[in-house]
Amino acid sequence: MLALTRKINESIMIGNNIEITILEIRGDQVKIGINAPKSIPVYRKEIYLQILESNKEAASAEINGDVLKELFK
Repeated sequence: MLALTRKINESIMIGNNIEITILEIRGDQVKIGINAPKSIPVYRKEIYLQILESNKEAASAEINGDVLKELFK
């Protein structure tokens, strides 16, 4: 892991097109701004993990043959 120190209004670049800017520091909270292309999804980690879990459940769900028949009518 790379650890960097930044002050308010300072940024870091990831690749050529993702910029992360420190917007505010208040106590133990840091507000960041992320400027990235719309084609790159940006999620909080806890949301990202929920999405992964939902995808695993959907991929392993048993498919009802009657439902498939209805879809391909």
